Amino acid sequence: MFAKLETYPAPLLELVTEANDASKAIPPLFPLSSSVAVNPFLGQIDEPLSVTAARLERVAGTRITPAREYWKAKFESDEISQEDVRAAVSAVEGQFNAPSLQEVLDALDTPHDTPQPLATVAELAADVSGIDWPGLIEDRIGAWAAGHFDQGQALWQQADTGGVFQSWREFATRDLTPEIHGLKGFCAFVTRTNRSHWRAIGRASERLGVDTEAAKTTFHRWLITLGGWAQYGRYHLWQAELDGRPDSTVAELLAVRMVFDEALYDLYQDQIAARWAEVVAKHRTPVTPSKSEVIDAVLQDAAERAQQRALATKLKKSEPVASNGRPEVQAAFCIDVRSEVFRRALEAQDAKIETIGFAGFFGLASAHKAAGSDVTEFRGPVLLKAGATSEAVEPVKADLNRRYTARAKRAWGRFKLAAVSSFAFVEASGPVYAGKLVRDSFGLGDKAKPEPAPKLDPSLSFETRVGMAKSVLSAMSLTHNFARIVMLAGHGADVTNNPHESALQCGACGGYAGDVNARLLAGLLNDPDIRSCLQAQGIDIPEDTVFLPALHHTTTDMVTLFDQDLPSGTAAAEIAQLKTWLDAAGDLSRAERAQRLPRANESAAVLRRARDWAETRPEWGLAGCRAFVAAPRDRTNGADLSGRAFLHNYNWRQDDGFGVLELIMTAPVVVASWISLQYYGSTVAPDLFGGGNKLLHNVVGGIGVLEGNNGAPRPGLPWQSVYDGNGFQHDPLRLTVVIEAPREAMSNILARHPDVKALFDNGWLNLIAMDDSGQLAWRYDGDLEWSPIRETPDTSGAIAAE
Repeated sequence: MFAKLETYPAPLLELVTEANDASKAIPPLFPLSSSVAVNPFLGQIDEPLSVTAARLERVAGTRITPAREYWKAKFESDEISQEDVRAAVSAVEGQFNAPSLQEVLDALDTPHDTPQPLATVAELAADVSGIDWPGLIEDRIGAWAAGHFDQGQALWQQADTGGVFQSWREFATRDLTPEIHGLKGFCAFVTRTNRSHWRAIGRASERLGVDTEAAKTTFHRWLITLGGWAQYGRYHLWQAELDGRPDSTVAELLAVRMVFDEALYDLYQDQIAARWAEVVAKHRTPVTPSKSEVIDAVLQDAAERAQQRALATKLKKSEPVASNGRPEVQAAFCIDVRSEVFRRALEAQDAKIETIGFAGFFGLASAHKAAGSDVTEFRGPVLLKAGATSEAVEPVKADLNRRYTARAKRAWGRFKLAAVSSFAFVEASGPVYAGKLVRDSFGLGDKAKPEPAPKLDPSLSFETRVGMAKSVLSAMSLTHNFARIVMLAGHGADVTNNPHESALQCGACGGYAGDVNARLLAGLLNDPDIRSCLQAQGIDIPEDTVFLPALHHTTTDMVTLFDQDLPSGTAAAEIAQLKTWLDAAGDLSRAERAQRLPRANESAAVLRRARDWAETRPEWGLAGCRAFVAAPRDRTNGADLSGRAFLHNYNWRQDDGFGVLELIMTAPVVVASWISLQYYGSTVAPDLFGGGNKLLHNVVGGIGVLEGNNGAPRPGLPWQSVYDGNGFQHDPLRLTVVIEAPREAMSNILARHPDVKALFDNGWLNLIAMDDSGQLAWRYDGDLEWSPIRETPDTSGAIAAE
């Protein structure tokens, strides 16, 4: 029997605070249309790795560091030296449960125990009843949430009134599935719950004995069981915070989950009350890392010191950029690690080619409308709000034709999926579709019509446009000696039959390709009036310089030039030569990337992968990313960084007041950390933070993918994005950020940005200062303190902090 509903407990406000904190303890899941890499540890940046490890073992039963045998193999192959381990041990000396060097070395031969999360009421009820209550709860919440949050995939839409909790109440009062499985009277129980999700949380907390102290991790535990639904709710909260408005989606989902456990507790109280009380008591205890968890954090740090040593060795092989007067071409690429391979290949074509690394949105975060569409696409980092609006405008007739084509395609798709016509469609149209299957299999399908050049909102003032142009050129350290052709290359990926397509696009462009941003900037910089104003401000762009927008296709390493945006005949000979160089660079890049890709033993095989609708690994994306370097190109020129480093051009001597440095450390560095940590989380904790197996994926609601046909969306990267079938393609290392700039300037910036400082203070990012000779000279130790780095000849040039 269910207990009679009572009034909510007095400390409800404290529970509200804990629920809101728990809502921020989970990462957001961006929808598939604009998915971007997300730091899965976003809610834990204020604590170090070892504490987060203890927290997630409690609430999720998962480890967040590699297995000991993984590190042992690295140690035995001399990839990690004993000096690396000694330095990592010294870094935690004096902290709680700090191990000795010998304890860490001994631990390499000690396998981990399999962690177990603290049980929910549903799990305890399953133990005593033999009924899979956790699975049933996941199924029923998934059945409701798929309809409630649907982004246009469903043919029949749920009414979206009254909020998340009210919507679920209406669903649950008519859903007999829990009662059929034994939860008698559940529909009536839900009917009697308070319509306020806060009151429902308060009442369930009181019934289950969860006070404020226990709620800190109990609420987190319940949200973890909701998987991608809770994370999609966190996305709604993220967007609301950017807009300065409240959102309670996650808290309402928490209330839904708690109502299930409250009902199960009433049914099985006599059998599980004592065990549940023990669980609550454990939740009340502070989250404290064990010595084993501290050892794992030490091994993680040692591995990162080892890769920093390897990076230092590679950078010693860099060569100064040859100064041969005016360059023929300056090619600006996104800092994305995939551009590093292509930049080396392009520079190899001619000594008068220079490349530049810059954030792929090119400083223009735009709310953009594509041609023939009223949908606003945010083309910028998700950390920022749009600073401008833009639109691709074409003649009325062309615009209408594009819209009619899109509508016809949608109508045809709905006809194929409708309740009645779907059955007849297969029988009637099967033979007709044979041709389409053949065309799609060989990548011969219809190609999308090119978009017209995008334009910034005409209401944007001329002064603002000049300011945009100046700030971007200054941030690129491109203020003099302009080439005849300055190519601005955004990047995008060409894939087929891939729900995670947007995750391979430009992360700095909100999960879209970077072509719009590149074309917008080129339009600004080719404006003679803007150039005239820039000249008055000290940036003299030669009259014959042309800014040429382009798109680097990372799957094929081909480059599309948008020379149609320029007046007819502009720099025709120079652009023809550039196309020749780009083609040759593409061949080199594909040959290099083919060595990592399964079943790609030649350049042509790389091209085919973009068209193959059965290909689970069209490219490796950013797998392997491990370093971010902000310095002049001289510091990395000629160094083969194997497509594993973000390279941002930066010259601190041209940065008066260090405003550009502040932008780099608070935007591109943070975006890169999200990418790095998503790959890290998907590798070390695939069950919690990974996207599962691509072969089992089904798209749900246009939001995410299910692994199977029900349950919760899987966040993060699919297993095929980090694993090649034999081993990892991503080494789980936290990103090392190397910046050539005065330490005092970097410390001042960190002091002004506590969230960024927390990333470095707690080890989610490593920060190293490069000196004037290009050496890795100083290590950031946290709390605005630095220590010098020295070479240790007894470990073959290993680098350690004194």
